[in-house]
Amino acid sequence: MFHPPDLGSFSLWAHIRDLDDKKKKALINARMSSSSPFRMQLVHLDLKGAPPKVLYLAEIFPLFHALGANGILIEYEDMFPYEGPLHLLKARHAYSPTEIKEILHLAKLHELEVIPLVQTFGHMEFVLKHKQFSHLREVELFPNALNPHKEESLALVSTMISQVMELHRGVRWFHIGCDEVYYLGEGEMSKKWLQQEQNNMVKLCLSQMKAVASHVVIHHPNVKPIVWDDMLRGISEECLTESGIAQLVEPMIWDYVEDMDVHAKVLLMDKYRKCGFPKLWVASAFKGATGVNQSLTVISHHLKNNIQWLKVADSGPAEMLQGIVLTGWQRYDHFSVLCELLPMGIPSLAVCLQALKNGGYTDHVKKIVEKYLGMSDLEINSFMSENFGTFPGSDVFALITQVSFHLRHSVDELLERNSLLTRWNAVIQELQAALERIFYPDAVEEWLEENTHPTIQKLQQLLQDLDAAIAAQS
Repeated sequence: MFHPPDLGSFSLWAHIRDLDDKKKKALINARMSSSSPFRMQLVHLDLKGAPPKVLYLAEIFPLFHALGANGILIEYEDMFPYEGPLHLLKARHAYSPTEIKEILHLAKLHELEVIPLVQTFGHMEFVLKHKQFSHLREVELFPNALNPHKEESLALVSTMISQVMELHRGVRWFHIGCDEVYYLGEGEMSKKWLQQEQNNMVKLCLSQMKAVASHVVIHHPNVKPIVWDDMLRGISEECLTESGIAQLVEPMIWDYVEDMDVHAKVLLMDKYRKCGFPKLWVASAFKGATGVNQSLTVISHHLKNNIQWLKVADSGPAEMLQGIVLTGWQRYDHFSVLCELLPMGIPSLAVCLQALKNGGYTDHVKKIVEKYLGMSDLEINSFMSENFGTFPGSDVFALITQVSFHLRHSVDELLERNSLLTRWNAVIQELQAALERIFYPDAVEEWLEENTHPTIQKLQQLLQDLDAAIAAQS
């Protein structure tokens, strides 16, 4: 059983001891007037894998609000109902325009401000995998990055943005992605462009970001573009300042590790301030950041990560900070396997949101979380629990925990024979029914195919071999 380190020192108040008296007094006064340094706390919905049905979102949005969230960052990917030449981007179970409007209605009803996210540079696999758009790849063999030299590339992402904006009128921010643009500069057009003396990789990267952000600002002057910051971090202050990118976008600094370097993040925020960015965001994680095929959420990891971000917020330039997004990744990329399903991350989300709201994780906060989740004793340091709660999706949470801990183990040991197969088939059928209430059929099939079918097939084959061996001896 996995046992992360003890969380006894996880309260942010331990951090206060390291401050001088003046800063200590200011921090305590701030805590008394405001329970969190983050004006906005958004939950990230990654829809590129196992997107929830709208009925489940209707159940979970009230919990998001109750736990302290006041917004959601919706990464649509192929779940948006693109039209016209873009219709082939839609997944089989993509939301309809009516469902999108229902999601936005539910968000407004529960005081959750919506920020749409559309990838426009890297992570473009869901677009560039299609033959009709493959000629827009930066490198012909890889569908992840968009070729920034072709006018058709900008026209493509501009159309995507316009269609999403049409169903999201009135939003204040629009996230244009731009993270992890792998293989940038390795395409043939880029290589030729980079041979020119005045050109370089920094200019190549920023030119695409600026082009997309400018499109948003020109056509939607009341909307501010947001970008993931990883492609900006290594660029010098001078280049960032001279580029003018700071007047167009708000960077979102992301880091999901549990031992995140607080001082380094404060310095990074200060760097962006010096470059002219008036506002920025930060991003932690509540699930989907501890393993590409992780099934169970390591709550302690994500709690530590969010506590570190609290320390950053209390040490950095507070006037710049718009808010924090708690990311919940569902796949590491479009072609990757599923990691933890959304219901598996709800206890972690509850812990992290309440820790952010209250400045740390104490016994009092633990009791609040248990009340919201319907749990009698929430275990932070291991995956096992005596009670799995009554929150929306708790049945999936309980059954996946059972499958993850006992299915492979029981088959490997094979303590019983046909009764073992019958018992696990019953559990999997119950799990399938629970999953189908929340997810679309292809997501259910994919999860079961990855996590249960291989082991059940192994058991079936073993039982057949045993039966054959017994028959041969009789």
